[in-house]
Amino acid sequence: MKKVLILANDNSTIYNFRRELLGRLREEGYEVFVSVPPHQRNAVFEKMGCRVLQTDISRKGTNPLKEWLVYREYLRLLRDVRPDVALTYTIKPNIYGSLACRKMGIPYINNVTGLGSMLQRENIISKFFIFLQKLAFRKSYCVFFQNSSNMRYFKEKKAIGDRAALLPGSGVNLDLHKFCPYPPEEGGIRFIVVSRLRYDKGYEELFRAIELLNERIKGIAEFHIVGWIEERAYETRLRELEKRLPIVYHGEISQEEVHELIASSHCLIHPSHHEGMSNVMMEAAAAGRPLIASDIPGCREIIDVNQTGFTFQVKSAEALAGVIERFLSLSMPEREKMGRKGHMKMAKYFDRRIVVDAYIEKIAAICQRTETTENVTV
Repeated sequence: MKKVLILANDNSTIYNFRRELLGRLREEGYEVFVSVPPHQRNAVFEKMGCRVLQTDISRKGTNPLKEWLVYREYLRLLRDVRPDVALTYTIKPNIYGSLACRKMGIPYINNVTGLGSMLQRENIISKFFIFLQKLAFRKSYCVFFQNSSNMRYFKEKKAIGDRAALLPGSGVNLDLHKFCPYPPEEGGIRFIVVSRLRYDKGYEELFRAIELLNERIKGIAEFHIVGWIEERAYETRLRELEKRLPIVYHGEISQEEVHELIASSHCLIHPSHHEGMSNVMMEAAAAGRPLIASDIPGCREIIDVNQTGFTFQVKSAEALAGVIERFLSLSMPEREKMGRKGHMKMAKYFDRRIVVDAYIEKIAAICQRTETTENVTV
């Protein structure tokens, strides 16, 4: 039985966006190993027939000793599992996992889910991480990118060769995120924001835009926020804002509960500063909800401007407030029509099965090549 090892720095990366791939791999007869940090939801992977290898890895840590230990742990996993192919997601597994695979002579496939905050500035740290990624990607069987801008960035940095390919992000599960009838608008318009609470997700612009709107048009709209607080300063900030603005904070909830909240909302707002390909935007569009998002790579591909939603100048609270006002000026049939068009676009171009099929094809090719090599050797 062929073995596939998956390396990720966060349970949600696999749980929310790659369970369909795990299921397909098991159906195809692969033995699947998942290396993720400890989490109660890891039991879901075990129920699917996967083996979970709990691995401590910090998403943002920069302690050199701890980073070296992650690399050493990946080497140990590779020696123990001896996978036929490894799949890596996000920056640290992409780097340390790939370097470990290179050392062990194990084929690997990378997925660049976005540039990340480290690469948003030109400094010595970003240059160092680009250097590491050059080393990591040099022997990759394939580097998947979620938008053409990110792929172009890495090509300009000469960090990737010819083995790069584009995917429609992580795709969207159209069975889980079904089209839902547009909700009634009695009681006001409900906007929803779903993302971790931190600066580069655009919360400063969002809060300022809500303040501006509250001064101009009170009582028309309500803003629901979902996500775990990654930067603790927002904890106190949110409590204060909820007292004086039409904001409702729901905390961190399950993917299924997020879908229900999206279904009861009239529009999703995503003011992020950078993205690979926004998963929540795909999910909201699949459910038939119009979108308002920053005009950046990873968001603009999902929106057909004026057809399925609106974009605005990134980091501009005034611009965000302006497009929200524009959305509020539409009639209910116009908003509903936007949502239907968004759902049709997701079904045609962003179905998660497209992503799963691309992975299965690459993994099968690697395993077939390995079998051929082994037969020739014998």
